[in-house]
Amino acid sequence: MAASVDGPGGRALVVVDVQNDFCEGGSLAVAGGAEVAEAVGAYVREHRDAYTRVVTTQDWHVDPGDHFSAAPDFARSWPPHCVVGTGGADLHPGLDAGHGGGFAQDVDVAVRKGEHAAAYSGFEAVTPDGQPLDGYLRAAGVQSVDVVGIATDHCVRATALDAAKAGYGVRVLLALCAGVAPASTERALSELRAAGVELVGDLV
Repeated sequence: MAASVDGPGGRALVVVDVQNDFCEGGSLAVAGGAEVAEAVGAYVREHRDAYTRVVTTQDWHVDPGDHFSAAPDFARSWPPHCVVGTGGADLHPGLDAGHGGGFAQDVDVAVRKGEHAAAYSGFEAVTPDGQPLDGYLRAAGVQSVDVVGIATDHCVRATALDAAKAGYGVRVLLALCAGVAPASTERALSELRAAGVELVGDLV
């Protein structure tokens, strides 16, 4: 799956929430998450030069209110996950393993979201100096984005939809994503198509 820089502006790769808690063994694990982590790491190693910027997003919860629940409905409330100061919030080591080492050196910025409220989209995240993702990408001359990561039917979906609403050309690279459930993933893909998002490749 080759990526390319299209048109006069640059392309960014947004790696969504490939964190320990969203992979096997985590508190809110998605089947196939660890496999996606390694695949994304390998993809970045092979295609880094195709992107003006590579960005990672992370859920970064301190006290997100009713986003956490002891009796979650798995739609608006969830078990505690990606709590700041815990290993569950860290990027999954498979990213580095798939990359052959040095994944972090190929990432331009890590943006984080959701300290005190639910946040699904990477466009709700900010850089370490407080700049919103949209502002960061525009300052870099980015006009299109590829979105990968976890989960297809939640944070990947929300990130891609917000990118499209913001006027970027958007692709979701399906082989580099993992979804929570088949039905919700298919609904998400239909919504993305309707929003003009290009779906590249096949689900794994």
